[in-house]
Amino acid sequence: MINLKKKTLRLAGFFCIWTVPLFSIGTLIQSVAAAGNDETTNVFVSIAPQAYFVERIGGNRVNVEGMVRPGFSPATYEPVPEQMAMLGSAHLYFRIGVPFEEVWISRLAQANPDMRIIDTRKGITLLPMKGLHGHGGRKDPHIWLSLRLVKVQAQNICDALVDRDPGHAVFYRKNLETFHRDLDTLDKEIAGTLDKLRNRKFIVFHPSLGYFARDYHLEQIPIEVEGKDPGARTLAHLIDTARQEDIRVVFVQAQFSKTYAKTVARAIDGKVVQIDPLAAEDYMENMRKIAQTFAEVMQWEN
Repeated sequence: MINLKKKTLRLAGFFCIWTVPLFSIGTLIQSVAAAGNDETTNVFVSIAPQAYFVERIGGNRVNVEGMVRPGFSPATYEPVPEQMAMLGSAHLYFRIGVPFEEVWISRLAQANPDMRIIDTRKGITLLPMKGLHGHGGRKDPHIWLSLRLVKVQAQNICDALVDRDPGHAVFYRKNLETFHRDLDTLDKEIAGTLDKLRNRKFIVFHPSLGYFARDYHLEQIPIEVEGKDPGARTLAHLIDTARQEDIRVVFVQAQFSKTYAKTVARAIDGKVVQIDPLAAEDYMENMRKIAQTFAEVMQWEN
């Protein structure tokens, strides 16, 4: 890291000796300051897809750690001591609204009072969680499963990085522009992939695909809502709905039990298909894979 105070004094002494005009001193000092802080920004995020967003914008200017580890659910996750220790060196935390944050976000803030917490939901109108019989009381946190809403989240991330590290604002904004362009391209690709499906309703165990469904004119029918397993009457109604709508596939996420999904699939002579909305690999490729899986199995239904 540049020590601006010592650097400025050395520069001032040098130019006084050689009687360079004073405005040159000011210009050079401004250039040193404009070089910015060469320290990378340490970032924590709640879930793996967010890490991809931050890295696309921050590049080698950021070090990113995810809170919810692979294979765990963001609904019930509890940070381990090693993560709380690492949090002490974080400059920024990007929250997204997943349930574990409700319990832990204040504790995370207390663990590092100097860490700035950024809510990446800023500017997004959240959907209500929708169940088989209507809307629940909670808002849907799965905003990372909409490419269009990821553009808003990416803007919030970029703004926070620029605010912390203004000397590299051009770098961050150029990366944001490229990321937005890539999201738009994939959005059009997925819309084309799903456009000609006849049966546009699907069953999913955990209702994580509300925004994805809205973007591409689909309708999700969840088995579980607000963390509650279905009772016998609800399960029977769900099976009747699936038969009426000629739905023969049940999607299930890697982080959740397949028990009820298998029960429904057996009753409708269908099958269970696994997807992973929290995949830690390339976010863009995972979204493409989810769309392709939908196209394949929903074509199979027809």
